[in-house]
Amino acid sequence: MQDVGKLTETRSVTNMKNQLITEIETAMLPFLDNAQLKQLHYALNHALWNKTITESESATFVQDDISNFDLMSMFISAKRVEGCSEKTLKYYKAVITRLLETLTQHITHITTDDLRQYLALHQQKNDCSKANIDNIRRILSSFFSWLEDENYILKSPVRRIHKIKTAKTVKETYSDKMLENMRDSCTNLRDLAMIDMLASTGMRVGELVRLNIADIDFENRECIVFGKGNKERPVYFDARTKIHLRNYIESRTDDNPALFVSLLHPFSRLEISGVEIRIRKIGRKLGYEKVHPHKFRRTLATRAIDKGMPIEQVQQLLGHAKIDTTMQYAMVSQSNVKLSHRKYIG
Repeated sequence: MQDVGKLTETRSVTNMKNQLITEIETAMLPFLDNAQLKQLHYALNHALWNKTITESESATFVQDDISNFDLMSMFISAKRVEGCSEKTLKYYKAVITRLLETLTQHITHITTDDLRQYLALHQQKNDCSKANIDNIRRILSSFFSWLEDENYILKSPVRRIHKIKTAKTVKETYSDKMLENMRDSCTNLRDLAMIDMLASTGMRVGELVRLNIADIDFENRECIVFGKGNKERPVYFDARTKIHLRNYIESRTDDNPALFVSLLHPFSRLEISGVEIRIRKIGRKLGYEKVHPHKFRRTLATRAIDKGMPIEQVQQLLGHAKIDTTMQYAMVSQSNVKLSHRKYIG
């Protein structure tokens, strides 16, 4: 009787093993040809021949029961916890949503070829630049890497899609003459102080509009700004900026704590778009093209490098997490290259 019980148990285990192999082969049937299925059958039998298979009532392995959009929401939540700004999260969500609406299969079935075709068609359809497509690739890489780390997929399909090579263009900076002309063309104290603040600190426009009057340390000519991911860092301004800031603040009649406010009632805090429009208007009046707040930042970085400031200190000044970003901002002045050529080569 004992032998019969053991035989029954052995048969039960064998049947369970065969059932498991059959289920795997059935699931892989649409993706494999006959030769591949035969090889899979051999590999599964070889791998499981001395293994004991038992059923679990509380299996937690994730299949297709979590929808694509639920997984995306979980990813966005994870990125929010990591400190990504709402603007970044909105961009991530838009990019991933567009992918999921185009590729209708479940995320676990998306392949490298699917993504390559998607990126190629997206570029062709929208006439996107290579830089834009590479941004999309980076976001998808982050998303699928997170899915892999969280064990929702076995391997990220973006791994084999390499960085897209983009043409490197030397981005323009403001000359001393351009900066002086912009200062001279200001018709009010606020705009003059705003231009000086951007030019001497190299802060982001988003950091500028979040500043309050109380944040300014006039004695030490510095202030604390909140950069990307709400990271604090000190920035420094020159003596001229100090004078123009004082003049602007003393001229104000409102009680708004914001450092820069609108010129008319109700004297609301300036927003990013407000600064951009004002700077563009000043540039247009002078006949300058491509005048925007971010160009002040690039100008400061380039000058600092040209004057011998260590790149690590420029990185700290600009609040960059990676030094590679600083190197992209700090374009060496072509006129300095020309002078060096004449000095060292002839």
